[in-house]
Amino acid sequence: MAADASAASNLMFVWEGKDKRGKKVKGQLRGTDRNIVKLELRRQGIIATKVRKKPRPLVSFGNKINPKDISLFTRQLYTMVAAGIPLVQALDMVAQGGKKLALQELIRQIKVDVESGTSLNESMGKHPAYFDDLFCNLVKAGEEAGVLDTMLEKVAVYKEKTESLKAKIKKALIYPASVVTVAIGVTAIILIFVVPQFESLFKGFGADLPAFTRMVIDLSRFVQAWWWVIFGALLGGSVALINTHKRSLKVRRKVDQLGLKLPIFGTILELSANARFARTLSTMFAAGVPLVDAMGSVAGATGNAVYSDATLDMRDAVSTGQQLNFAMRQTGLFPEMVIQMVAIGEESGSLSDMLAKVADFFEEDLDNLIDSLTTLLEPIIIVFLGVVVGGLVVAMYLPIFKMGQVI
Repeated sequence: MAADASAASNLMFVWEGKDKRGKKVKGQLRGTDRNIVKLELRRQGIIATKVRKKPRPLVSFGNKINPKDISLFTRQLYTMVAAGIPLVQALDMVAQGGKKLALQELIRQIKVDVESGTSLNESMGKHPAYFDDLFCNLVKAGEEAGVLDTMLEKVAVYKEKTESLKAKIKKALIYPASVVTVAIGVTAIILIFVVPQFESLFKGFGADLPAFTRMVIDLSRFVQAWWWVIFGALLGGSVALINTHKRSLKVRRKVDQLGLKLPIFGTILELSANARFARTLSTMFAAGVPLVDAMGSVAGATGNAVYSDATLDMRDAVSTGQQLNFAMRQTGLFPEMVIQMVAIGEESGSLSDMLAKVADFFEEDLDNLIDSLTTLLEPIIIVFLGVVVGGLVVAMYLPIFKMGQVI
């Protein structure tokens, strides 16, 4: 019953009225029904003339909750809890300040659960799409130790750094992929619409066309006849690969193995996996989570199946009494510098600090590599586009040059 009453109090009403000076005012207010809203407005010296339930939009673009929203929610919740605001009230305030309806609804569901006596980590655990095991375990540790605000800060910092790292990876991968996509589109347009115009012009030349030109015309005819097959194969293949990568661990392992072997991009993926491993393990170990228990969550946070499998192997080794640095060396995935720093951290009892330094080092190294890669890719991409598009243009003008020589 308490949960139902709390849910009812989450209704939003739009009101219009007049204040004590007779000035027209309007706004929004939460309440169980219109009468309660009118009563609350009267207490504030406002005579309500219209009160109606706020309608929800049928279609809301950009309403999907993304990891950045969860990161911001965590930071806001930490700030309010650290200021001494009760948890239920803090959740309500964060929900009211949210811009996305889906996020507001998510926070209110958590608030209703907390009001009914459920712990915060259990309430969040009911929404695994937004709060993973790592997130819930850290919140649980904070609740049990009575330092929820401190733990929320650690989670907020972790989420912010993780999202920053993801943004760097996307920056490195999306730019060349976008340019290649544009190049394919431009090439398809030229082959389908431009080349046929030149082909009809060349029919009246009465001379053999250069081999390069004939090759481009044949390619144009093929694309015109089978463009739907080509487009369908590319689209269907991409969708099938993405779905298979998500569902099949075997395929994911194979793709991640091949990805680590790629020049330059393999280095980016390797740095990213190392940074995530160090950052996640540092955060969980600093929160008081036992090393063996922490490594289960760390495995899923590395973002790479090869490193995930290696982390689980290390967990098994550590559980039998091996030191972490020794188990890391056995995998052959971690640089010697990282292993040495972990060894020093284990010897001195400052493992979380050492792992945090390792994460900072890898993130800075990754940032520098991506900046250098972006600078290097720009001229390469320009040359690539020039060769593709320019080659097609030259192929179309070769017969015209040949005709001019004959004349």
